[in-house]
Amino acid sequence: MIEDKELRDLFKVESEEHLQHLNEGLLRLEKEPKDGAVLEEVFREAHSLKGAARMVGVSDVEAIAHKMEDVLSAAKGGKTVLTSDIIDRLYHGLDSIQRLVNMAVTGEPAGVNVSEVIAQIGGGDKKSLESEAGTIHESPVKRSETIQDMPSTGSGPTEAVISEKVPANAAPVETEHQLSSAPAPEFRIETVRVDTKMLDMLMTQAGELAVTKTHIARHVAEIEEISDLWESLEKKVPAIHELPKIYSEFQTKIQYLISKMNEDSARLDFIAGRIEDGIGKIRLVPMSTIFNLYPRIVRDMAREKGKEAELIVEGGDVTADKRIIEEMKDPVMHMIRNAIDHGIEAPEERERLGKHRTGTVRLKAYQANGSIFIEVSDDGKGLDIEAIKRTITKRKIFREDELAAMTSSDIEALIFTSGFSTSPFVTEVSGRGVGLDVLRKSVERLKGTLSLETSPDAGCRFMVKLPITLATVRVLIVEADGRVYAIPIEYIETSCFVSNGDMFPVAGRKTISFDSQPVSVARLSELLEVQLSPPSLQKIDSEKAFPCLILSVGSEKIGVLVDSLIDEQEVVLKPQGFILKRVRNVSGTAVLATGELCMVLNPHDLLKSFGKTEAPPAPERPVEEAVQKKVVLLAEDSITTRTREKRILEDAGYEVVTAVDGLDAFNKLILRPFDAVVSDILMPNMDGLTFTKKIRQDKKYKELPVILVTSLASDEDRKKGMECGANAYIAKPTFDQKMLLDILGRLI
Repeated sequence: MIEDKELRDLFKVESEEHLQHLNEGLLRLEKEPKDGAVLEEVFREAHSLKGAARMVGVSDVEAIAHKMEDVLSAAKGGKTVLTSDIIDRLYHGLDSIQRLVNMAVTGEPAGVNVSEVIAQIGGGDKKSLESEAGTIHESPVKRSETIQDMPSTGSGPTEAVISEKVPANAAPVETEHQLSSAPAPEFRIETVRVDTKMLDMLMTQAGELAVTKTHIARHVAEIEEISDLWESLEKKVPAIHELPKIYSEFQTKIQYLISKMNEDSARLDFIAGRIEDGIGKIRLVPMSTIFNLYPRIVRDMAREKGKEAELIVEGGDVTADKRIIEEMKDPVMHMIRNAIDHGIEAPEERERLGKHRTGTVRLKAYQANGSIFIEVSDDGKGLDIEAIKRTITKRKIFREDELAAMTSSDIEALIFTSGFSTSPFVTEVSGRGVGLDVLRKSVERLKGTLSLETSPDAGCRFMVKLPITLATVRVLIVEADGRVYAIPIEYIETSCFVSNGDMFPVAGRKTISFDSQPVSVARLSELLEVQLSPPSLQKIDSEKAFPCLILSVGSEKIGVLVDSLIDEQEVVLKPQGFILKRVRNVSGTAVLATGELCMVLNPHDLLKSFGKTEAPPAPERPVEEAVQKKVVLLAEDSITTRTREKRILEDAGYEVVTAVDGLDAFNKLILRPFDAVVSDILMPNMDGLTFTKKIRQDKKYKELPVILVTSLASDEDRKKGMECGANAYIAKPTFDQKMLLDILGRLI
């Protein structure tokens, strides 16, 4: 049996679905063996069943499904025709898989000889195989019965042994008459598969229901206000008592209406809460769904990098919304890859530092304070601040004097900058500075925050904070300069009142003291670049205290001044339409309880808007320097490839000098200076690897960028390119001119 109950249950449902589709598909193929669409569908189901079996270690099911896939593949390729005899053999394969799956889930012996089943599917001696006692080939289930009529099954690791003799103490075999007269087991469908789009739609509607519930509660309050007004009118207008009957009826009806609406509102509140909670639980998926994918990745990547690493997983049973699980698969992968690639040292280096040869990567998930946290940490070397500074200045993101004014945490956060990478070797799949930038954007898209902690030689820890649900957002409604805005509650640490006397200047910004730490503040209208009206301008200079929201975005804190705090509500976030797909500072819109349309602000963008400063104008360069082209040496023996690459580089503004092989290129290299070298590997006279080694042997070419563009695409070839001193490696099978220009622009 599969030991993991969760995997056992999941595979049970999945295998039943594949087997049912295979059974139906074979029935259709038996009638129309040349129906290409059905054949493709059946082939795909067999392939999916094989893959699912492999994931849970059910090797026998995987082997039989693989053989069925081979037969179907031959039929797809026109090498064979699906005759009735072949269909029969495929059905026997399905019966065998059914019993093996059942054994894996229940532990009941399957009585299947896998090797014989595989031989039969491939066209072995069917008659001799079927004559063996104890095999599954003479199934008591009639061919007219479908797989879904058989007992429900699951999957797991299997043991398949067939005895040629029936044991003496074996129970007598039931005849077909006995089987038909036996009471039929109760038929129950334990689980139902639902299209996830339906769940998404239901969750959205449940969120709308929650908002409608708020609207109704507000209307109840308005009716109660009418009742209060009537009572006030009664006291102020004595003549109203002259109409006792009308007064009495009006008062009674208002009280009755209030009572009923309160009852309905309470009932709606209860039902809406139950529906939202129920749908939310249906969408919850354990973190182990993706966490189970990573141990193998860590093992393979560590071996590829010549390192030793193990992955420790905690919190796999923590559940989160389905969409969060889906969206976080690749970001977590980026963090783990980054830990192994840049964090964990080589075994010899770890021993020299007094560490265990095997590095540890820890993947942890937990819930706290209404949020989900995912952490990826390692015990490697931590972030190299000086290497980050060198990369930032080399890429001209910041100047050295600007970096000098930054704190260590500010510099560490620069690793999330688009295009940032400290990797000395670039390929078409790594080292191009896209991983951590994508990670940050993915987390922000899920309304989460990303932060990191690092210590030299002690490792690095990435922390992702995510909301539990994405259907609704709890927001604080504020007013600024006559407009109403909504800010997600999870980003608001606290609120306080601030006057001009509480603020003091720091680095040209208004600042307040919060928890004994300086926090810069700004008016919300200024961050949104909304033109202030004269009254608002007057308010800034007054001594009146204004509400100030302390927003916490990752490790950063800013203060946002508003005119007033209106209400706290739960709203359904409406994303922007196609035309306004991405509006700075705005996550979307929401309909408030008053029916008013309101913008929901993006705290991440507000932080960026807050930090925006005008960069000092760049010093004017001499005209000669401004128009001077970068010169690239291109070594390629194929005239077609050489011409194509030369055109690409020249169209991008480079001056190109070509060479027909490595020897020709090296002779041209010593005659004049070049800004970069682009070279093939397989060339006569001198290949690209030897050419690169000769470049690196001369100290004056130590910093000269070398990019290898070659048809050799294996990991071993890339490793050789890195060892000989190349800065980047692009495989021709995946060659993309944008990729070449991006890498060249980064290295020069």
